[in-house]
Amino acid sequence: MYNSKIAGLGFYVPEHVVTNDDLSKVIDTSDEWIQERTGIMERRYVEGDEDTTTTMGVKAARIAIERSGIDKDEIDFIVFATLSPDYYFPGPGVLVQRDLGLRTVGAVDVRNQCSGFVYGISLADQYIKTGMYKNILVIGSELHSKGLDMTTRGRGVSVIFGDGAGAAVLTREENPEKGILSSHLHSEGQHAEELSLIAPGMGKRWVLDILKDNDPEDTSYYPYMNGQFVFKNAVVRFSEVIMEGLTKNHLQPSDIDMLIPHQANLRISQFIQKKFGLSDDQVYNNIMKYGNTTAASIPIALTEAWEKGKIKDGDLVVLAAFGSGFTWGSVIIRW
Repeated sequence: MYNSKIAGLGFYVPEHVVTNDDLSKVIDTSDEWIQERTGIMERRYVEGDEDTTTTMGVKAARIAIERSGIDKDEIDFIVFATLSPDYYFPGPGVLVQRDLGLRTVGAVDVRNQCSGFVYGISLADQYIKTGMYKNILVIGSELHSKGLDMTTRGRGVSVIFGDGAGAAVLTREENPEKGILSSHLHSEGQHAEELSLIAPGMGKRWVLDILKDNDPEDTSYYPYMNGQFVFKNAVVRFSEVIMEGLTKNHLQPSDIDMLIPHQANLRISQFIQKKFGLSDDQVYNNIMKYGNTTAASIPIALTEAWEKGKIKDGDLVVLAAFGSGFTWGSVIIRW
């Protein structure tokens, strides 16, 4: 069997910066309130029709492909992780294939929200390990800003999220001691409704039901989060799945050179950092600038950390995520 490695990284965020003070003009909130609870100072929003989930993903992918040194015609497969696709169907994977002008390669969409990129990397890794594909493009992209409840009623959720995309090109690695060493995935569907968007959905409230009722108090098409419950579960599952990956590879927390956690809440990242005894140089956070970009958060942070020289050849890099589903996972990488 082969190993897979990340050969190229890229990210894209819209130019429009939205600060906490900007939000306080339309929502009963404040910079202090938001920073105290989340650590977020600002985020990026798509303006008008300048971008979609797919076009942001394509922009990030172009950078990742160029940096990988792999011709786009050598891409064998596409994995696209998002909770905010352009269309109800088809998914954005095929739109990326079209917009990048790739060969008629396969494309799969991953709907695992905050854990989407970790799941996507794991999926790509397995395809490469078995020899089925050699070069796989993995994208995480989200456009949250057009679907948030921008009122005081929805402030507990709406202040958290931002728009953006990140991408990675995975390729075959002959050295068994380098590249992706292992990935670990979990789910616990009994808590599905604690972090969810119920409508529109065929099983609950479809678009036609919403239009027919025309009920201004219907919040089923806005995201809902039981914040305290999610936080308590997140810190437990983050810790478990990171240790699962380290144990699998006979490693200790002190061996970690760079932990890239999903950027859900700075307080969660700080809790995990303290629990594992990691220094500020061993954990990368950028939620302060971009907010929670769900499936895009890890590839954006990973790319930034790499661009800043914080990830070097031979480093042990750990990716970890927890989110809606509940789903969670980790990826252990020898860079």
